[in-house]
Amino acid sequence: MFQHNHPYKPFIHENTTKLIVGTLPPPRFSTGDLLERDVDFCYGSYYNSLWLYIDKIHNLNLRYDNSNEAIEERKQFLIKHKIGVCDIVESAKREKIDASDLGMQNIILRDVIGYLKQYPNINTLLFTGGNSKNGPEYFFRKHIKEYNLKLEIVLNDVPRVHQFSLSEDRKIKTVSLTSASGSANRAIGSMPLYQQLKSSNPKFNTFDFRVLQYREFF
Repeated sequence: MFQHNHPYKPFIHENTTKLIVGTLPPPRFSTGDLLERDVDFCYGSYYNSLWLYIDKIHNLNLRYDNSNEAIEERKQFLIKHKIGVCDIVESAKREKIDASDLGMQNIILRDVIGYLKQYPNINTLLFTGGNSKNGPEYFFRKHIKEYNLKLEIVLNDVPRVHQFSLSEDRKIKTVSLTSASGSANRAIGSMPLYQQLKSSNPKFNTFDFRVLQYREFF
């Protein structure tokens, strides 16, 4: 069994207002076997990269390599926009060494609620995936049961929006974004909104769809 430990600590600052919540980066980020265009930082996989969409939205012209400069570019963007990263999985075991969420076993979760209490300016969680098994929203639902908390639906369209009360005077919004993974492309293709946009513009693709969706939140 492969022991898959998360290679990065949560990236959160005192003024952080939004928190990106995923699961685990591909195993090569834990073993240090990065590909040429990978960045050694949160969501650094070039082939499944949230940064490609953020780059497009903000015209950042980011570097995609193993350099410290590439890491620093991403950190500065997050700090400037008051965005943090706290994936919910601390570690898992795998029989097959791949990035599949379903392949995770013996999963240990991070205390995301604990981080929310530690950083009182956070008001939004951005899940990089929905409520499918072993996705970030799925794990978060399990996690908050330990605190007797519950998600309440706000918007049932994609991306789905929920909220929960962390205290009497503090509500946290959650947004379940369409995953950046290529495996989500089939689900995108079946969405009525995507089909409508594709019909209007045959050149419109799943990359464009994510840019359109993510723009509101990043």
